[in-house]
Amino acid sequence: MDGRGRMAVQSEAFECPFGFGTRFGEEKGTNPEELIGAAHAGCFSMAFSAVLGKAGFAPKKIQTRAKVHLEKVGEGFAITKIDLSTEGEIPEIDEATFRQHAEEAKASCPVSKALAGAEVALEAKLL
Repeated sequence: MDGRGRMAVQSEAFECPFGFGTRFGEEKGTNPEELIGAAHAGCFSMAFSAVLGKAGFAPKKIQTRAKVHLEKVGEGFAITKIDLSTEGEIPEIDEATFRQHAEEAKASCPVSKALAGAEVALEAKLL
């Protein structure tokens, strides 16, 4: 509980402290769940843009947030759910088509596939 570390990515674009206090307390820094959420939101946004482009739409804006739920399960912890919330400004699309393509992106996103053990909920809002 007193240990501290640093997380970095191979591209050297990111490095941040982490430890028990950043994961379960109020210390500044990050944690694995936050990084998974960022990766999931970014991957979903890219997949959504690709799905929309293949369908003939040109997104002006896609913004996605991911809330990762870490819960005590038995003797340990597990990521039990991820809530994706996306907003998009897509000209000439109706709500039903927007949601359909959002669901397709959720199913095809490589990070969604990797995290298939956790429930992934999606809220999609057309701007």
